[in-house]
Amino acid sequence: MQVLVNSDHHIRGTESVTERVEAIVVDAVDRFADRITRVEVHLNDVNGDKHGDRDKRCVLEARLAGMAPVVVHHEAATMRDAIDGAADKLERALGHAIGRREDSDGPSPREVDIASTDFRTDDRTQQ
Repeated sequence: MQVLVNSDHHIRGTESVTERVEAIVVDAVDRFADRITRVEVHLNDVNGDKHGDRDKRCVLEARLAGMAPVVVHHEAATMRDAIDGAADKLERALGHAIGRREDSDGPSPREVDIASTDFRTDDRTQQ
């Protein structure tokens, strides 16, 4: 699984930041690693130089083999909180998307359509 970290010009994308983000993302989605080809991380400072309660945003896009991408985002006061929140959301979204795909093999047969193993003889044959 490949993790790509992108940031806007307000966020310093140093190697240590990239390594920490990769570790958080890999830890969150590790149980789905065999199905994920790539996770793209986008870090943004929504308000630029202004400060606010939710001015840091993390967008995570997981590319799954044979499925549509799963995208989540989270906004918070700090970049760490935004990354953690988005990672939690991605874990839940992947579990839902993969579980839904595995459960959608088609509708279950109705009970009346299931073959019976009860071999009772017919009343007419007993006479």
